[in-house]
Amino acid sequence: MRPTALLLTFLMLLAPMAGCISSEEPPAPVVEDEVLDGVWVTGGDGLPVDVEPFDTTYYINDVGQQGPEPSVGVTSSGCIFFIALEKVMRSCDSGETWVNTVEGDVTQAPSTSDPWGWVDPLTDRIFNVQMVGLATTWIGWSDDDGETWLGNPHDSGPVPLNDHIKLATGPWTDSGYGAIGSPVYDTAVYFCYNKLAGIFCYTSLDGGATFAVGGQAFGLVTTNGGLHGAISSAPDGTVYVPPRVATPTLVVSKDNGLNWEEKTMGEDVGTPNPRKNSEMAADTESNGYHVWTGADQGVYMSRSTDSGESWEQTSLRISPVEVVSSVFPQIIAGDPGRMAVAYLGSEDAGALGVPDIDGNPWDGNAHYATANVSYDLYVTYSLNALDENPVFQTVRITQDPVQVGSICLNSGDCRDIGGSNRNLLDFNDIVIDSEGRIFIAITDGCTGECATKDVPTPEDSRDRLGTLVYLASGPSLLADVGELTPLVASNATA
Repeated sequence: MRPTALLLTFLMLLAPMAGCISSEEPPAPVVEDEVLDGVWVTGGDGLPVDVEPFDTTYYINDVGQQGPEPSVGVTSSGCIFFIALEKVMRSCDSGETWVNTVEGDVTQAPSTSDPWGWVDPLTDRIFNVQMVGLATTWIGWSDDDGETWLGNPHDSGPVPLNDHIKLATGPWTDSGYGAIGSPVYDTAVYFCYNKLAGIFCYTSLDGGATFAVGGQAFGLVTTNGGLHGAISSAPDGTVYVPPRVATPTLVVSKDNGLNWEEKTMGEDVGTPNPRKNSEMAADTESNGYHVWTGADQGVYMSRSTDSGESWEQTSLRISPVEVVSSVFPQIIAGDPGRMAVAYLGSEDAGALGVPDIDGNPWDGNAHYATANVSYDLYVTYSLNALDENPVFQTVRITQDPVQVGSICLNSGDCRDIGGSNRNLLDFNDIVIDSEGRIFIAITDGCTGECATKDVPTPEDSRDRLGTLVYLASGPSLLADVGELTPLVASNATA
């Protein structure tokens, strides 16, 4: 949403001259240029640049169900899928109404201990992935917009899963499993999860029905037990998995998951502790964009213009300096240089240095935020992210908080402050449709009375309502599309 524009008026005061007092009337107030509350245009250091913002509107609506750790995808028919917990919510009217497509379906897991959803942009196959206990994952799929479903279990073996099951698809290559595996499906389906020993990634030759090849990603640093972010792939078939480690890292495969190697970056800005996942996206020419929360709590990015072979080591700050705390950055890219990042952030700079929930000076880490800190949804957008001096436009999307107080980033160190601050769990999601329109799935922790109170408290902010946000109008991430037009009139705010 585009908050209402404000005009700032500055009074020009006459400075008295030495030894005398002016008798002239003060000049009339000077009206400065229009300043937009909640809109920033910045360079690669998070500081303002003299560039006019472009117009955008965003649509927001909840899906009517609890939805921590949501995934989102859009089929070519325009149906939107929001997957969280054991539910696969579908809207075929641009987010106006929703239905759970797997309710009562015996082919799908009735419960979950970790969900993930994915829509194959080439085949329209919808995946509903549910972790059942610690040793088995149920992988379901639909080829008819969720009208009917099939599924199979995937047994992780004698060493149990730990967390973070992920699935994605990508093009077959001319080497590795794409060359020797005799694939029978149009795209490679990748399934990764972490065991205590690290990240294990498997490749399906038959569209996700079975995963016969794969194993531990070679050379992976196993810090945090192999926790990792979402799988992403590039048009040239390069596959990326971001492990949760102190130095921002990508595990990269050029042969459909047969071999993996590590690429590091971001040593200049580091990461906080505790930290969450970094995330990666590739554009239509296979340029790479890797984002994470830095040690100073800003959102940073590193770029690759050679299909992930090398990464710049001087990081770009893509969030404005006014955002002093950030968490859950998710990225998507379209044509070269056109990308969008969604994240939760706070502008409560007055809380910096004040005792946090542990009594230490708060440094912006969401895990330790006090009741004086609230978080909103932000989107940072760029149409020239590959330029030497890229420009980033950031918009504060929500007008009431997504969370008040701390956001637990470490399941072993959560707090019961009027209810657990683990309500948002581990991530949100962002995707792009065939028009270059971005769709964002978030969990809203501050709803109902919390959203309307003048001063909501952490105790008020313990919901986990699944919520869809998408770009209603504005520039597409696909250059040939140009300006997007609203899909629906209601719930679109400027």
